[in-house]
Amino acid sequence: MQAFRFTRTAIDGARLRAALAEPACGGFACFEGWVRDHNEGAKVRRLEYEAFEALAVREGERIIAEAVARFGVTRAACEHRLGDLGIGEVAVWVGASAPHRHEAFLAARYIIDEVKHRVPIWKKEHYANGDSGWVNCERCAAPAAEATPAHGHPHR
Repeated sequence: MQAFRFTRTAIDGARLRAALAEPACGGFACFEGWVRDHNEGAKVRRLEYEAFEALAVREGERIIAEAVARFGVTRAACEHRLGDLGIGEVAVWVGASAPHRHEAFLAARYIIDEVKHRVPIWKKEHYANGDSGWVNCERCAAPAAEATPAHGHPHR
C-alpha cells in the first residue's frame, strides 16, 4: 500500500485501518477530518480540494517516513480526498500502528499537522449565500510541535 495517496471517491477508513494491522502492534490511532457546515461565521455548503499531485505525493511520503522514523511506529498512512465533498464527508484520514499507543498517537498527530503545513493541497469553500473562496487556515497550517515518545528518547 502506498503510504500517502489521493482519492476522488469516499475514503474507506476500515480498509485503511486493515492495511495497517500488524500482530506486533498493540496500539493504533487514526484521525479523520470531516467537512463541517461552517467556517469563521459563514455557512458552508460544500468543499472542493485540489492538489499539485506529483509534488504532494512525494512530500506526503516523506512525512510518513519521518513519522515512522521519529516515533518508532510500524506502519502509517494518509489518504486525502480531491474534488467536491459534501458536509460530513471524510476529507482526510491518517492512521498509525505501533507496539504502544503513545507512539501511534504522536505519529498520527505529527502526520496530519505536517500534511496541513507542507503538502500543496488547496481548499475552496462554497457558501450558502452563493459565494465561494479559497481558504488558507494559518492556525491549521502551523508545524507540528516537537514530541518525544513516553519512554523518553526519540526513535531514529
